Amino acid sequence: MAFCNGQVMRQMQKYLPKRIILIRHGESEVNENEQVLEYVPNYKIQLSKKGSDQAQNIGLKIKDIIVSENGESENWKLFFYVSPSNRTRETMEGIIGKGETFPKENVVGIREECRLREQHFGNFQEIEKRKKIKTTRCSYGKFFYRVPDGESSADVYDRVSSFIEMLWRDMEMNKFNIGTSDELNLIVVSHGLTILLFLMKWFNWTVQQFEGLTNPTNCEYRVLQLGCNGDYSLAIHHNVDDLKEWGLSDEMIEDQDFRAYGSKVHKRNI
Repeated sequence: MAFCNGQVMRQMQKYLPKRIILIRHGESEVNENEQVLEYVPNYKIQLSKKGSDQAQNIGLKIKDIIVSENGESENWKLFFYVSPSNRTRETMEGIIGKGETFPKENVVGIREECRLREQHFGNFQEIEKRKKIKTTRCSYGKFFYRVPDGESSADVYDRVSSFIEMLWRDMEMNKFNIGTSDELNLIVVSHGLTILLFLMKWFNWTVQQFEGLTNPTNCEYRVLQLGCNGDYSLAIHHNVDDLKEWGLSDEMIEDQDFRAYGSKVHKRNI
């Protein structure tokens, strides 16, 4: 595995977070009974028991990722952005673990962010109509298809883009109030499609490339980590098999390697 010169890396990073970790919410009540959508507003849907367990387990995995690279250092910090849905907030709470997984002094902020909400499918949803919409969207193309009385993926892309622009401003101005010796990790708890569109915007993927991506499963995560060029990359934490399974093409994987190591030649253990 290739490593960067530490001094150069610190100069490039300044106050940038070391990682941006995108996490989809845990399993929800809808996975147990889809008819819940007919009488419960989408944003009020809660986690199932399995979903709560998933959130706690993923919290431990995220902690392992952060702590394993810090040894005895306690300079790592977390800042959470969370969608306003009940199931995402419950997932975030499970990840934090009431201060048991992540001590309160390490969590420097939590911000509810409406732009991270799920694609809007209308209000109360008829199950058969919802199934028909999903079938039609698959044949039409999931990026441009507009849900009747709801949003297209393109609409979600626009608000996610606005969020990312704000995020860059906050990072560059150090609005997280971190010191030069602190390691900041931004944790974004959101929804499957929203996460895919975040990645699409961040890495400038095309509509065609987006169409080939697979949706994250419940509590699945994507780690964007700073590489040698001062760019964020999926290739530092995730291996080639992961990236291919998620629908990234060879060209997209080469770009991730370049962002991570400054070269399109694989310089990591696979």
